[in-house]
Amino acid sequence: MAVHELGQQASAIVDEVSKVIVGKCSAIEMAVVSIVCEGHLLIEDIPGVGKTTLARSLAKTISGEFRRVQFTPDLLPADVTGSSVYNQKSGEFEFRAGPVFANVVLADEINRATPKTQAALLEAMEEGQVSTDGETRSLPRPFFVIATQNSVEMTGTYPLPEAQLDRFFARISLGYPDRESERAVLSAQQIAHPIELLQPVITAEELRTLQANVRDIFVHDSVKDYIVDIVRATRASNQLALGASPRATLHLMRAGQAMAVMGGFDFVRPDDIKKVAPTIIAHRVMPRAEMRARGVTTNDLIAQIVETVPAPVPVG
Repeated sequence: MAVHELGQQASAIVDEVSKVIVGKCSAIEMAVVSIVCEGHLLIEDIPGVGKTTLARSLAKTISGEFRRVQFTPDLLPADVTGSSVYNQKSGEFEFRAGPVFANVVLADEINRATPKTQAALLEAMEEGQVSTDGETRSLPRPFFVIATQNSVEMTGTYPLPEAQLDRFFARISLGYPDRESERAVLSAQQIAHPIELLQPVITAEELRTLQANVRDIFVHDSVKDYIVDIVRATRASNQLALGASPRATLHLMRAGQAMAVMGGFDFVRPDDIKKVAPTIIAHRVMPRAEMRARGVTTNDLIAQIVETVPAPVPVG
């Protein structure tokens, strides 16, 4: 499939979702980059800014099945993955699939569940399958998890440790809309919710093809060196107590490939890497205490680090 066709498919998803999530094109774009790269997305934000709506909109535009799980302290792993139930008529145990058996799964307020339940979801994310009662069951494809965390209210929560945060492909924040966008929301939802008018723009099969073809986008050796240098710079930074992992290196390249496709290019440019670097890396690093005390965000730190790493110069 030609690159421009791949780009049109990805851009069509962004355009359709933008009809509902107003004024947040960059965040929607990174959500689409995540699903195109077969990654999973973490949204850290305040309540009521459209996290659930974003997940439902994505599911609808890719012709996928959507499930939502409200994470609470009493949620059990089986409530996520499913469990076997005894059927009195047949005299046998039957497996009842949990909400994780869907194309788009929203894990709402994931940090409110216990680590054991969090681990059940993270295993499904990593392996694309679940193991229950000694049997392994594959999850549907495409399989995309959007997990949310309330960044304001942290009482009674179980924050995800760094090793689990590293399993998320990207982290975004929607934030408050600007005045014009917020007014547009009032007009759009005065009578009915615009999500009901969304149309699928790609089938599940087409999305799987898109995911496979994005990996074929050319990455020059100089751009690979640039990616490695950026990640290694986070490990050498005196502003960070913990640098990014090798998984961040791979995900940064994948995100660059998807961003190149969305821009209509058949090769990854340094600008593609610069654009996605904070979203891909920021949640994988730990700033030093003095940085946190000064209110410096990890996104700002990663953006600063990227600017210090020399970008390759195009030849010709």
